[in-house]
Amino acid sequence: MAEIKYEIVEELGVLSESAKGWRKELNLISWNGAAPKYDLREWAPNREKMGKGVTLTEDEVKELRRIFEEKVVI
Repeated sequence: MAEIKYEIVEELGVLSESAKGWRKELNLISWNGAAPKYDLREWAPNREKMGKGVTLTEDEVKELRRIFEEKVVI
């Protein structure tokens, strides 16, 4: 299996942190040298490991925002 390379282009925010120090973060990440995408996933302390996450394009983030504004009561 090929090595996955990534570069965190911009740290956007931390949503939560577990008792074990894993943090759920929203970042802008370039995967394998591609254009950066929005990425939401958990990271171990010092980012030595990552959990499964979801990666979204800018258009997908805009659509997610629209859905939240229309359907989710906060």
